[in-house]
Amino acid sequence: MPKLNPWWILKPAVFVACLLPTAWIGRALWLTYQGLDGGLSANPIKDVTEFTGLWTLRFLMITLAITPLRRITGLSSLIRFRRMVGLFTFFQGVLHWITYIWLDQFFMWGEIAKDIVKRPFITSGMLGFTLMIPLAITSTRKWIARLGGSRWQKIHRLIYISAVAGVVHYYFFVKSDIFYPLAYGLLVTVLLGFRGWHAIRTRTLKPATTYSR
Repeated sequence: MPKLNPWWILKPAVFVACLLPTAWIGRALWLTYQGLDGGLSANPIKDVTEFTGLWTLRFLMITLAITPLRRITGLSSLIRFRRMVGLFTFFQGVLHWITYIWLDQFFMWGEIAKDIVKRPFITSGMLGFTLMIPLAITSTRKWIARLGGSRWQKIHRLIYISAVAGVVHYYFFVKSDIFYPLAYGLLVTVLLGFRGWHAIRTRTLKPATTYSR
């Protein structure tokens, strides 16, 4: 009897789990349309904006954590989830962006432009979202082959800046209660620090390996 590959079960399970925040958003918007609160505050649009923004940041952290976890545990199959989680990150970012330009600003592009220039909160958020766009576009295997591994990796390092911009965006949003933004900032520092340490270690070991041969 052939053995069942657990990754064929885990991947759909992770996909469904990633959809759960979107299900909450749909429920919140439907309740708002129906004139019901369903546990929402007096400002449901603000609730949806906060929710989508927070989940964009969470998905960013999960995406960044996959490579360190793969290297620490030796489970190379974890890489199977990185593209999927990365696309869910972008999807949540799109929902967050749409909530802002549509439900908050009503497509008033002049006011949106002023916000981007004058408010660091909006500036950092737009920067983080804009940097995710080329990552989503070039996430397919065809783009990897077209760009080549080295160029593709350089482009996808934009996620580091996007994550930092997301934390800054969150920090400016909460203003007073900065515990959670600082916690996310610490997490980003650890995740990026691990990458930096691994890169330095790899470069250090290469000459030693060459010499030993």
